[in-house]
Amino acid sequence: MKIVGVCACPTGVAHTYLAAGKIKKAAEDRGHSCKVEKQGALGFEDQLKTREIREADVVIMALMVGCEMEERFVGKKILKFNISEVLKDIDKVMDKVEEAVNN
Repeated sequence: MKIVGVCACPTGVAHTYLAAGKIKKAAEDRGHSCKVEKQGALGFEDQLKTREIREADVVIMALMVGCEMEERFVGKKILKFNISEVLKDIDKVMDKVEEAVNN
């Protein structure tokens, strides 16, 4: 499975990076490819390319604030989570992602 994600919190510092790391590691541990864009105080980091979004099976959004440029994901399967859900139980989040893609 190809996964792309977006993480954003009010300042875009600690929680954003922690959540992005957890998503990427959990996806790769389950055999999926994954790239996560971080949005915050430094702007966009690891910004997703149009091709990466187009090829993705699913978009994970881990947010505490709105997602900038969300229109890029129109037509994609999107699962939204609060960053705290990702930080507390990434396995449960990934189970939901896999279930959504496989159904």
